[in-house]
Amino acid sequence: MSVQNEMFSSRWALILASLGMAIGAGNIWRFPRIAAENGGGSFLIPWILFLFLWSIPLIIAEYAMGRKSRKGVIGSFITIMGPKFAWMGAFVAFCTMGIMFYYSVVTGWSIRYFYVSLTGGLAGLDHAAEWSRYTSSGYGPVFFHLVAMSLGAFVIHRGVKGGIEKVNKVVVPLLFLLLIIAAVRALTLPGAAEGLNYLFSVDFEKLKDYRVWLEGLSQSAWSTGAAWGLLMTYAVYMDKKEDIVLNSFIAGFGNNAASLLAGLAVIPTVFALSASASVAMDSLGAGNTGLTFIVIPQLFEKMPGGAVFETLFFLALSLAAFSSLLAMIEMSTRIFMDMGMNRKKAIKVIGVTGFLLGIPSAISLGFFNNQDWVWGIGLMVSGLFVALAVIKYGADKFREELVNVEGNDIQAGRWFSIIIKWLIPIEFAVMLGWWFWRSATEFDPDAIWNPFHTYNIGTTVMQWAVVLTLFIVFNKMLVKMTSKGES
Repeated sequence: MSVQNEMFSSRWALILASLGMAIGAGNIWRFPRIAAENGGGSFLIPWILFLFLWSIPLIIAEYAMGRKSRKGVIGSFITIMGPKFAWMGAFVAFCTMGIMFYYSVVTGWSIRYFYVSLTGGLAGLDHAAEWSRYTSSGYGPVFFHLVAMSLGAFVIHRGVKGGIEKVNKVVVPLLFLLLIIAAVRALTLPGAAEGLNYLFSVDFEKLKDYRVWLEGLSQSAWSTGAAWGLLMTYAVYMDKKEDIVLNSFIAGFGNNAASLLAGLAVIPTVFALSASASVAMDSLGAGNTGLTFIVIPQLFEKMPGGAVFETLFFLALSLAAFSSLLAMIEMSTRIFMDMGMNRKKAIKVIGVTGFLLGIPSAISLGFFNNQDWVWGIGLMVSGLFVALAVIKYGADKFREELVNVEGNDIQAGRWFSIIIKWLIPIEFAVMLGWWFWRSATEFDPDAIWNPFHTYNIGTTVMQWAVVLTLFIVFNKMLVKMTSKGES
């Protein structure tokens, strides 16, 4: 099926799909934790600032590349940079595919907890023991991983209008409604004001801590989906006169709004239902999975009507995770369609491959954490590669020819070129250097280069090197294969 037959029906259909892509599990389980650990209101300042200095410029670039090429990620890099750089697009695509393999597992966890909470199966459990039992059972996580991938493949099989668009028209408004309900309930709890004050009070001493700024940059980079190749893929189906700049700002602000709603739902709840502020901070620092699947259920049991709100929380988490998973599956499917497969055949390949390659993460949290580390950090490289594509094309030329088209309500000024040419490369170098430094000094200081450890430089460099080497060696083949599909 050609691209012309799979266009989004309207601007709002595209925006809702983009919001569905951006608003994922990270908004609900990572943002409240990172915000709490880095000073609450103090963290919000760099987090919002980097929305403009990293995320939105890269979202603009992705939209423009996809609309220009009418191809997936690899084809977009070929169009903008030339055939010699297909390997860059392949790395961006593979990085997001690597995330898809284990993100489907996260989606499965969320669906399972929603189902169990809906049927009353979480009541009275030792939640830490239950989480450990479930994740080590093997068959349980694999089954729900299969459910997540199967549902995602079914939607993508139905195409852009019949699948992605229809689902996001329901999921995204429902997701915001659930987050608003959860936030309102949290704020009405006795003692919630302490958590609310913490979330929005600014400690200017905290702003002197470089780690707060780097965490703000990292959260914005990961949460918005900038440079994942997902919006580049959705842009294949956008109208040629669509206002890229306005859509990029809406996607960025919508993502941050969802994160704030999640913060309002989680942080005041934790403070209100904890014995003290120190206990609340310990709970918020329990890690992504610990906070979500152990602490939150424990807290809901202390709340009047907690079973209902627990179910709504896991429904929201499931919807957020699923809408992002859809975008990952579509990105992968589009690449195979560019190689000459029809959608039906491509989604079969991606569905089966995604399920099989996600099994190791489903049965081993160690493997899951390693892949989250390697490809999560890899997204920083993806951001650099998207910026380099714009620089290679000519940042001002890119802005004038591909972004500021006739009919725009908002034009991208020289700020776009300056951020892409100068700030993105600097931010990449600082962010990557900081995460590697943390690995060498905090996470795994005794085995920095051991490629078989979970969180270190060695495992990251080894996996990146293998993937990059293969793509560079087979660059010509990638170009030849990508030219087979319809545009």
